Amino acid sequence: MAPIRRAPIGVFDSGVGGLTVLRALRSALPGEDFIYLGDTARLPYGTKSADTVVRYSLQCADALVARDIRCLVVACNTVSASALGALRSRYPAIPIIGVIEPGAMAAVAASRSRHIAVIGTEGTIGGGAYTAAIRRLDPAARVIARPCSLFVAMAEEGWVDGAIAESVARRYLEPIFSSDGVPGQTPDTLVLGCTHFPVLAGAIRAVIPDSVRIVDSAETTAAAVLAQLENPAPGRGAVRWLATDGAARFARVSGTFLGTALHADDIEIIDL
Repeated sequence: MAPIRRAPIGVFDSGVGGLTVLRALRSALPGEDFIYLGDTARLPYGTKSADTVVRYSLQCADALVARDIRCLVVACNTVSASALGALRSRYPAIPIIGVIEPGAMAAVAASRSRHIAVIGTEGTIGGGAYTAAIRRLDPAARVIARPCSLFVAMAEEGWVDGAIAESVARRYLEPIFSSDGVPGQTPDTLVLGCTHFPVLAGAIRAVIPDSVRIVDSAETTAAAVLAQLENPAPGRGAVRWLATDGAARFARVSGTFLGTALHADDIEIIDL
């Protein structure tokens, strides 16, 4: 008799960046089934108002809950910053895990100097969610937060290494990590506060001091989900792919984030 499958874990993002979180989740929980929803018709969320992000996020969650998920992972820093409370209010019986709280915990644990830098989209940085989350854990922490919005487009174009990627990374990060020769004045930890950014980690690492620790919110979120779930499923699970537009582009771009490309026929287009 074939084993009875458990209800899947739902994961959503405004587009494909959340695939870095899904990749980490599948590594940490290989036996679980997942449903991934990319709201590709309405991306990016990072430049939208908080009210709009909340509305879109609730619609994404409704679509996944209707498919009988047992846990919801918000694989988007902008949504985690603006809509996590609204999502938890609508679905109090479902574990809902965002990416900011695990990332903040990992950053505080990693930093020795208590001086932490965070990079993300305009929406995430402008809302101050990472700074607030870090300071809840360590009120004395110094946090410098900067938007690096161009990284999103670069990741989706596959421009993740080489001279162009490093030049843009240097332009964004040099002001953060330039101490003018004064020891101890720069952060010792950098949080990648956007799910697109882990694919640019090589270019980022090339332009910041070797001593700086990089915190990847995808990996920390996967660890948080693993801690939340009891008795993870054995074996090898499957993924159901949903998007709101552009199956061909979703499939093409997915390879950068997943490490393996999808086929357009694998992706179901839904209307929210």
